[in-house]
Amino acid sequence: MKRTQVQIPDWLFAAAHELAEAKEISLAELVRRGLEYMLAVTPKLETKTEEWALPEARNLQSRDPFVVEGWRASIHMQHLRVAEDGESYDAGGES
Repeated sequence: MKRTQVQIPDWLFAAAHELAEAKEISLAELVRRGLEYMLAVTPKLETKTEEWALPEARNLQSRDPFVVEGWRASIHMQHLRVAEDGESYDAGGES
């Protein structure tokens, strides 16, 4: 285990200390859990050196999609079609 020093504002320290006491854990444990949580919910950084490029535009048609009944379901189904086409789609969950 590594030891480190972190500088945080007084108000954040006080709030974190109060939360740690309420949960009956050390401040160090609270910080570890917070870091573990952030690493779990944050998408992993890509190690590719390629420069990011704007994706190709999709045909959005000329009609207003919001006048069609069931437009919400239609939008969500687009994500499924992307996955079925074999394209990569990450909704932010674990792999």
